[in-house]
Amino acid sequence: MEKSWILAFLLLFQFQALPRGAAVGVGVGVGIGNVGGGGGGGVWIGGGINDPPSSGSSISNLNSAYTALQAWKSAITDDPLKILDTWVGTDVCSYKGVFCAVPRDDAGFDSPSDPVVAGIDLNHGNLQGNLVKELSLLTDMTLLHLNSNRFSGTIPDSFRELSSLQELDLSNNNFSGRFPVVTLYIPNLIYLDLRFNSFSGPIPEDLFNKRLDAIFLNNNQFSSQIPQNMGNSPASVINLANNKFTGSIPASFGMMSSKLKEILFLNNQLTGCIPEGVGLFTDMEVLDVSYNSLMGHVPDTVSCLSELEVLNLAHNKLSGEVPDLVCSLKSLLNLTVAYNFLSGFSQECTKLFIRNAGFDFSLNCIPGGVMQRPQPECSGVPGGGLSCLRIPSSQPLVCGSLGATIDVNLGPSSP
Repeated sequence: MEKSWILAFLLLFQFQALPRGAAVGVGVGVGIGNVGGGGGGGVWIGGGINDPPSSGSSISNLNSAYTALQAWKSAITDDPLKILDTWVGTDVCSYKGVFCAVPRDDAGFDSPSDPVVAGIDLNHGNLQGNLVKELSLLTDMTLLHLNSNRFSGTIPDSFRELSSLQELDLSNNNFSGRFPVVTLYIPNLIYLDLRFNSFSGPIPEDLFNKRLDAIFLNNNQFSSQIPQNMGNSPASVINLANNKFTGSIPASFGMMSSKLKEILFLNNQLTGCIPEGVGLFTDMEVLDVSYNSLMGHVPDTVSCLSELEVLNLAHNKLSGEVPDLVCSLKSLLNLTVAYNFLSGFSQECTKLFIRNAGFDFSLNCIPGGVMQRPQPECSGVPGGGLSCLRIPSSQPLVCGSLGATIDVNLGPSSP
C-alpha cells in the first residue's frame, strides 16, 4: 500500500517547476492507510539549515517568518515538552520543528539567495493552543505537520495565502466546527489530513473537485450524504471512516480516477447497494465498506480488482452468494464478509485458507456452515425488494470492457 505514496517522494524533485522563491520540498507524509491510526507522520530529508541569513529578499522572508512564528508562539498555552524554548531570537531556522531550505531557480538549481522556511513538523508535540492568521506569512512553506497535539478552534481564513503549501496534516487534535473550507482554497495542496478531530456537518462538493491525492476525514463527526460528485476526485487514497454519513455510496464512485488505491467507508450509516462500477478500479488495493447497512449482492465486478489485497464487507445486510471470481483474486490477502445474510460461497473461496489468506464468513446464512445465524434470522433477507444494477450475465464478465458495459447500462433509458 505504500506504493501509492511514491508521488510524495517525487515531490522532492519537482519544485524546480515552481517560480523562483518557492521552497524546496523537504518532507513527505507517510502515515497513511491506517484505519484506526493517529495521523500521518512526517519523514524529513536533510533537516533544518541553520546558517544565518545574509542579505537579499530572503531576509525579508525570514523576518516575516519570525513575525509569524512569534505570533503563533504567543497563542500556544501549554508546551510540556519545552519545544518552544528554542523559539528565541531571529534565527528561525534554528527553531525546533522548523526546517529551512534554499530555493531553486526555474532551471532547478540552488539560487544564490538564502534559506527560507520550507516546512514545519511538530508532530507529537503535545502543544495546546490555536492557529493564528500570521502563519499565512509563511508563503514558502510546502509542508505543515501538526498531528498529535492539542490545537483547537478553527483554521484561519488567511491559510488560503499559503501558496506553496502541499501537505497539511492537522490530525489528532481538538479542532471543531464545520469542514474548514479554507483548505480548498490553498492552491497547491495535495495532501489533506483532518482525521481524529471533532469536525461536524456535511462535507462540501468542492472537496472532490480539488486536485488532492490524499483525503483523510476519518474519525470526526461529519454527517449528511456523501456528495454525488465524489467521482470527480483524482485522489489515490480516501478515508471517510468512523463518521455519520448517511444515504448511499454515490453512483459516481464507479467513475473515479483509475489510480484510486484505497477507499474506506467503514462505520458510517450508509444504505443501498455497492456500486457495480467498483470494478473499474483495477489498481485498488483496499476497499472497506464494513459496519454500514448496505444491502443487495456482492457485485461480480469486484473480480476485476486484480490488485485488491483487502476486501472488508462485514457487518452489513448483503445477501446472495460470494462470486467465485472474487475469491480467485490473485493478490487477495484478506476477505471479510462476516455478519451479513449471504447464502453461500464456492469451492474457490475455501482455497483462500490454503493460500493462507484471511477469510471470515461467520454469522451469515450459509446452510451447513459453522458459526452461522440462527435459521429464523435468515427467513427474511433484508433488502429483498431492493433493485441493484447488475451487469448482464449472459456472457462471462470481461473486465477490459467493463467501462463500456457500465456506460451502456447507466445511460439514459429509451422513451
